[in-house]
Amino acid sequence: MMVTVAGGGIAGSYLANLLSGDHDVHVLERQRPDGFRAVCAWGTSYHEMRRLLEVVDVEFDDYVLHVGKKMIIDLGQDTVDVPLMGLCTFDKRKLILDLHRRIKVFYGVEVKRSEDLRGDLVIDATGFHRVLLPRLARDYYIPTLEYLVKYREPPIDDFYVKPIKPLSGYFWYFPLGNGLAHVGAGDFYKRHMQVLDEFVSRHGGEVLSRIGRPVRITPPHMTKPFNDGSVFGVGESIGAVYPVLGEGIIPGMQSAEIFYRLLSSSRLHDYERELMDFFRPYYLAFQFIRKKIRREYRTIPDAKLLLDVFIHMKRNEQRYGMKIRLRDWLKVVRTYG
Repeated sequence: MMVTVAGGGIAGSYLANLLSGDHDVHVLERQRPDGFRAVCAWGTSYHEMRRLLEVVDVEFDDYVLHVGKKMIIDLGQDTVDVPLMGLCTFDKRKLILDLHRRIKVFYGVEVKRSEDLRGDLVIDATGFHRVLLPRLARDYYIPTLEYLVKYREPPIDDFYVKPIKPLSGYFWYFPLGNGLAHVGAGDFYKRHMQVLDEFVSRHGGEVLSRIGRPVRITPPHMTKPFNDGSVFGVGESIGAVYPVLGEGIIPGMQSAEIFYRLLSSSRLHDYERELMDFFRPYYLAFQFIRKKIRREYRTIPDAKLLLDVFIHMKRNEQRYGMKIRLRDWLKVVRTYG
């Protein structure tokens, strides 16, 4: 088949590589390669990324920048040190552009309507913008701002996050090696710029670039339809972002993996059901986060929601790249209750 992928980010590029051996695939990307920006903090799980990329014969180790030993969660008067199990940063821009070199990519193309695209199948991998699929009736997102900062002496040598009350967002510091770090923040109530600028003012460093973008936290259970005729969505366009962390790299690639598997077995009619089953924990996590954002979370009545999130992450520690301990969860929730 002829497959057109709208969007050459991580989900679209990965899916195009999966499909390219069996189909005529081309990717339409609005950015140009010389100015291509891979937005996000570049943090991910080493183990799951290595598994996903092995399928398309890419060695993830070639892109790893920093492998963490612990994540410091700053609670103001106290801290939590979370042991890490493969949480790392990687050169996301280089990886995506290398994935592009293995497929047909047309740069500088601004996709606006599916009617203008050719193909037996069209993939909406346009991320937050969801250009080709119907608009969502209700959408939840976190505005974010991130700086790439160069330090002579980095103020922190590993992963660091500071939640923003009432767990409506958080500040992050992710090391990239060679004195570089992604320093950013996101908050539903749009207080993130103040938090970010306070950190930069306190610790200095040369700000090399700034980029802001919204991150969708609406889970797949609330982003239907996942397809409209011959148009199918993957990645953030269908809510494949883990709401607790705002992390979309691995979920986006996993949604692409599900699409590829079903297409290969002539079962695309099962796409909605498979996505709903796979991302059900994301819906539970979203319910927890939404209650915290709205200040509606109650310790006893909503304890099951907290436990559901904990159990999901505990069972998938390697996927999330960190040791999940109940006492850490309870300490964070109590502090920001």
